[in-house]
Amino acid sequence: MRMSQLFARTLRDAPSGAEMASHRLLLRAGYIHQLGAGIFTLLPLGRQVSDRVEAILRQEMDRIGGQELSMPVVNPADVWKETGRYHQIGEEMGRFQDRGGRDMVLAMTHEEVVATLARDVIQSYRQLPQLLYHLQTKWRDDPRPRAGLIRVREFVMKDSYSLDADAAGLDRQYDAHHRAYHRIFRRCGLPVVDVLADVGMMGGSASHEFMYLTPAGEDTLLLCDACGHRANRQVATFRKPTAEAEDARPLERVETPGVTTIASLADFLGVPSSRTAKAVFQVATIVEDDAESDRLVFAVVRGDMELSETKLRNAVGARDLRPATDEEIRAAGAVPGYASPVGIEGVTVVVDDLVKDSPNLVAGANEEGWHLLHVNFGRDFGADLVTDLVAADEGLGCPDCGEPLHTRRGVEVGNIFKLGTRYTEALGCRYLDADGRERPVWMGSYGIGSGRLLACIAEEHHDEDGLVWPMAVAPYQVHIVSLAGGDAEAERLYASLADGGWDVLWDDRNESAGVKFKDADLLGVPIRLTVSGRSLEKGGVELKLRRDSERRIVALADVGAEIEAVVSALEAETGA
Repeated sequence: MRMSQLFARTLRDAPSGAEMASHRLLLRAGYIHQLGAGIFTLLPLGRQVSDRVEAILRQEMDRIGGQELSMPVVNPADVWKETGRYHQIGEEMGRFQDRGGRDMVLAMTHEEVVATLARDVIQSYRQLPQLLYHLQTKWRDDPRPRAGLIRVREFVMKDSYSLDADAAGLDRQYDAHHRAYHRIFRRCGLPVVDVLADVGMMGGSASHEFMYLTPAGEDTLLLCDACGHRANRQVATFRKPTAEAEDARPLERVETPGVTTIASLADFLGVPSSRTAKAVFQVATIVEDDAESDRLVFAVVRGDMELSETKLRNAVGARDLRPATDEEIRAAGAVPGYASPVGIEGVTVVVDDLVKDSPNLVAGANEEGWHLLHVNFGRDFGADLVTDLVAADEGLGCPDCGEPLHTRRGVEVGNIFKLGTRYTEALGCRYLDADGRERPVWMGSYGIGSGRLLACIAEEHHDEDGLVWPMAVAPYQVHIVSLAGGDAEAERLYASLADGGWDVLWDDRNESAGVKFKDADLLGVPIRLTVSGRSLEKGGVELKLRRDSERRIVALADVGAEIEAVVSALEAETGA
């Protein structure tokens, strides 16, 4: 490609609002163009990188037995209603009606479609296992798109779906994807860790996320260096402290004027926050029999702990959670700042298991300016549910080995789910086993967003001058820069390398050397060849790797062989 013909424009400065380095550089280098909030065009350079990423995805899916197909982005809502997700998923799902008034969905993922396909195709155990995948545009109406391609509303995803006769088969395909994902990210030059994750709207029994660690990430991860335990904070557990055993003391009211926070309560009474009970009111949106209702939930955690909203949402089966207003709290008979589980009625009470085992806590009295001393679970209050409700944090004990956990931030670049029979049971997807008995098909679901992966590669591989693409995903392998006295030889070299099968970008523009070199650094093509009268006088062309400062002269007759050696060496670094 000649740069004089390339549909792109480089910018000296990034547009305002570009937060992460990848966002700024992809905009400046002409890889992407923003059309709207969370909606981007991949320009030719961006399309080139995306094609290379998607080629790696296809190769690794084929390697574990995947068969590519193409499923529609527009789905009849009926299949989503059969599984219940039409009503369980909130406003991020794109819904509309066709001209016949039928409810339709812009598919966010394709579990329903795959289960419907399998229902019509799979009849016998002899047809299992199967692995299907596609790369297709998705729409999720994210309320807070940010950071360029990191968090968007329209995106391309590689989603694959395993179909098996039993749980053991699902386990094998899940493990195969786990290994394949690590190969994919390694080939793309992206370091990742896999962590235990929330199954969320997907459901199922287990999930892992593949996280690119970066301070700009939105997810908080809990990691143990001692044993390798890793989990997303949404679901992370830890070794909870053992409360000291003591006899239950008589309940006692104490006046606490103006004391409405755990910190001020502990200070006022001279007790550690671990001796207090924290009241957290949330309004849960519950969907039952396709009907949606709001339910006030009273969560009780120990004062030295923080509520995990994900754990609470999963515990009560809520689609969404939001903090309750003071008016909603008062309507339930509680007092904001002094709320207590003691005597509360008409709300769903969920208690953390550490509160259950901690005697003689201080809790609110449901009366302005008053608290209760020596509150005990079982004697003074009960619960609709007792479970783990609290968020893990830095320094708490690893659930596996007890050593301190530490936190890191990360961006999710892939996920895998053991769905089991959730979708196949709902949609009647069954097969006949060897004894002629009907059995439900077991499913797994596995996703990687190619645009987010592209952005994270750019985030990992850049410097102060621009992008530094790994060879496996670079838009071009070689960037020829022609300067005064070298145009004719540059054109011959460009034709020769292109005829030899190399992907070459030639800067044939009538620009200064400074502009060309700055753009070459910004675009980030791995190998730069500079052809000028000066280089030809020295015996050939100047070769420089984008990631290095070293330059050397290569004879014109040796350029092809040298390029082949350099490309092979760079690809070998990531196993490409």
